[in-house]
Amino acid sequence: MDLSELDRDSTGRCRLNSPVPAVCCKEPCALGVDEAGRGPVLGPMVYAICYCPLSRLADLEALKVADSKTLSESERDRLFVKMEEDGDFVGWALDVLSPNLISTSMLGRVKYNLNSLSHDTAIGLVQYALDQGVKVAQVFVDTVGPPETYQEQLQQHFPGIEVTVKAKADALYPVVSAASICAKVARDQAVKNWHFVEDLQGLDADYGSGYPNDPKTKAWLRKHVEPVFGFPQFVRFSWRTAQSILETEAEGVLWEDSPTGDQEGPGRIMSYFSKSPQTLPRLPHRYFQERGLESATTL
Repeated sequence: MDLSELDRDSTGRCRLNSPVPAVCCKEPCALGVDEAGRGPVLGPMVYAICYCPLSRLADLEALKVADSKTLSESERDRLFVKMEEDGDFVGWALDVLSPNLISTSMLGRVKYNLNSLSHDTAIGLVQYALDQGVKVAQVFVDTVGPPETYQEQLQQHFPGIEVTVKAKADALYPVVSAASICAKVARDQAVKNWHFVEDLQGLDADYGSGYPNDPKTKAWLRKHVEPVFGFPQFVRFSWRTAQSILETEAEGVLWEDSPTGDQEGPGRIMSYFSKSPQTLPRLPHRYFQERGLESATTL
């Protein structure tokens, strides 16, 4: 699996895909959707689709695909290679979302939560398969949020397709299990071979599971937080665990246009992303004060 595009630019997203089997453009297909890496504070989140003709679902099931969380890394790698070898009837596509993309989306001026990002990514991948000529007849999705609401949303986007959204779909439908394996193999490879653009002294590659409650992961975060610039791009700085470490380990920030006088010292970095009300009036920037400019409330 070639993730060189992510190596070149680890701040955005990249898409990978297999060739589309000719049979998938001729026969009605089932398509599964799943993700890997939704919860960790480290590394990308990967969304995947896998599809095959309805007439070949038994062949896909015969590969012994299963929920990727129940398989070892070597078993996942073996099954992915097997699906590649059976490329005459199985196709897949991935969307790899970098930690930077996830965090900037969640902390942007217009909030874009993880569920919305996940839903839109899944919709984009299904549409991608359709644009490639795949005759998608059925879509099976491992739910994010309430399955009924998610299914209704997908059904509105794809009215001519039968959509099923279930919790634990990766354990119920082989085509979702296959997507789960594709996503997990890609994330494992991305994490293992992550290209750090930052010049980190004494980089420790042992960061545990990457999940926020893992003591080893927390220790890695504390070790590699930079007091001024924060975390490497490998870290989802919008996660509460990362924010807490920034609050205690990073330097305070006093902006040039911040009020002075009775202010009790500079605020912490993450305070500028919160919606908490300001207790002190904020003066406009010096540029506006020197020119006597004021905000216009009416036109």
